[in-house]
Amino acid sequence: MFRKLSGQAMLGLALLMGAIITLMLATEACAAGPQTRIVPLSAQEQADLLYMREEEKVARDVYLTLSALWKTPIFSNIAASEQNHMDSILNLLNRYGLADPVAGMGVGKFATEEFQTMYDELVAWGSQSLLDALKVGCTIEEIDIIDLWNCMDATTHQDLFRVYQNLEAGSENHLRAFVGQLASRGVTYEPLYLTQEQYQQIINP
Repeated sequence: MFRKLSGQAMLGLALLMGAIITLMLATEACAAGPQTRIVPLSAQEQADLLYMREEEKVARDVYLTLSALWKTPIFSNIAASEQNHMDSILNLLNRYGLADPVAGMGVGKFATEEFQTMYDELVAWGSQSLLDALKVGCTIEEIDIIDLWNCMDATTHQDLFRVYQNLEAGSENHLRAFVGQLASRGVTYEPLYLTQEQYQQIINP
């Protein structure tokens, strides 16, 4: 038969059990490692994320529009890739609590006048001929690459840097694809924004 514990003994047992549970939880927390603390973005980093979200939308929307016009697979294929680029930026916006500047906006619609004008002008140029449309693709990717280089230079956050780096590699692939399409049609593309040295390093890695 068990002897009934006094109130003081019960309190002591409860305290002991509480100490044991606290120790177990502390041990589990140490094993799991410290919680990741999100370091706030600088004003420049925030501005760059918002900028790139719209710029990637310009690329996607222009390619979707030119795909419908020229029925050439390269535009629809790269538009799908640009959607992935947009999603990568959106994930970062969500992580750092930034509002999506293009939420709910359809194809060809933008939050800022700069990107609206860019879209309108690129579509007008690319609508003139298939060759012009392919040159528009090259131009978009040149601009994207340069802007991503600037974003990488301006960030101290590794998660942002990795995303920008991946997007930049994708844009280099897109540029090579558009240049290849022009070359197959007997046209040699001359860069408009990259230096010749930068361009050749991308085209002939």
